[in-house]
Amino acid sequence: MTAPEFFSEENKPSDHFDADSNQDLWSIFKIMGEFVDGYDKLFRVGPCVSVYGSARLKPGSKYYDMAMETAELITENGFGVITGGGPGIMEAGNLGAHNKGGKSVGLGIELPFEQGTNQYVHPKYEINFKYFFVRKVMFVKYAQGFIVFPGGFGTLDELFETLTLIQTEKIKRIPIVLIGTDFWDGLVTWLKEKLGDKGLISKEDMNLFYLTDDHVDAVRYVCDFYKKQRPEPNF
Repeated sequence: MTAPEFFSEENKPSDHFDADSNQDLWSIFKIMGEFVDGYDKLFRVGPCVSVYGSARLKPGSKYYDMAMETAELITENGFGVITGGGPGIMEAGNLGAHNKGGKSVGLGIELPFEQGTNQYVHPKYEINFKYFFVRKVMFVKYAQGFIVFPGGFGTLDELFETLTLIQTEKIKRIPIVLIGTDFWDGLVTWLKEKLGDKGLISKEDMNLFYLTDDHVDAVRYVCDFYKKQRPEPNF
C-alpha cells in the first residue's frame, strides 16, 4: 500500500528549507538584542506585580475599573506595575500606577488589533518587542506576582506558562491571583475534575493560584507572600 500524496512535486516541504540560511542565523542577533534591552531596563525597575487580562475590556466596565484600583493599591504598597502595554486591562493597570505616581511598565508588542502602547506607560519603562516569546520571558523573570483578570487566549497562555514553570520548579513559587469567580469558576472546576481528580496534575497544583472577587484581598495576598521572603528576579 502506497502512502497518499498530499503535496505536488514542486511544493514538497523540504523545498521550503532551501533559502539562504544566513537570514535565519542573523535573526539570533535580533532576539539577543531584545533580551539585552529587556534585561537592562527591567532590572532597574525593581520589584513589580504584573496585571493582565483582556485587551478588549473598555473604560467604565467592571473589571477595567477594578484593575485600575488594583494597580493603585499595588503602587501604594511599593511595587511597580507591569502590563503588556496595550488597551483594556493593560491600560487600566498602567493608569492605576500612573495615578499614584508609581512605576508604570509596558511590555508592548505590535499586533494587528492593538494600536501601540497606551498613554499611561511611563516612557522610561516602555519596551517594545517583536518576539512574543522574549516578551513572555520578561514577564516571568521580573514580575514578583501575577494578578489576572478575565481575558482571552493571550491571558490564558501567560497564566498557564507561569503555572507550568512553577509546577516544574523552573522558577520559585510566586503569588498568582485570579480575579472574578464568575469568569474563572468554570475553568477551576474543570481543572479540578478533569486534571486533579484524574491524576493528570497533583492535587497540590490547585493551590498554585488563588481565586477571589476582591481586589483588596488580591493585593493583600501578594503582599503577605512577601512578608516571608524578599522579592527578587525569578531566575
